[in-house]
Amino acid sequence: QIQLVESGGGLVQAGGSLRLSCAASGRTFSTRAMAWFRQAPGKERAFVAGISWSGSDTSYSDSVKARYSISRDNAKNTVYLQMNSLKPEDTAVYYCAADKRIYGLGYAGAPYDYWGQGTQVTVSS
Repeated sequence: QIQLVESGGGLVQAGGSLRLSCAASGRTFSTRAMAWFRQAPGKERAFVAGISWSGSDTSYSDSVKARYSISRDNAKNTVYLQMNSLKPEDTAVYYCAADKRIYGLGYAGAPYDYWGQGTQVTVSS
């Protein structure tokens, strides 16, 4: 099984930047697509960004694609989310997720079956 642990969240001012990290266990990490989701108070969990198993393809929601960047370092079993030009509307708990399958492409509709505990991101105005 895959264990995921997010870190890097915190309080930042609008316009600032933050980088989230997701550390994964297991030898199958390098063959699985990964993604970031977020959930704001009173809202449903939403897809933010995804990356294919190889790192060659990435996907973003329209609201963040000009400001966020997802990447991975398979040697470290870690996926990252670089967030720039942060806005108060980005405030949410951010979750890391791993695809149920191997060799996935990291799209929003993929079957993500493994989840981390989440890390809080708060953006002040």
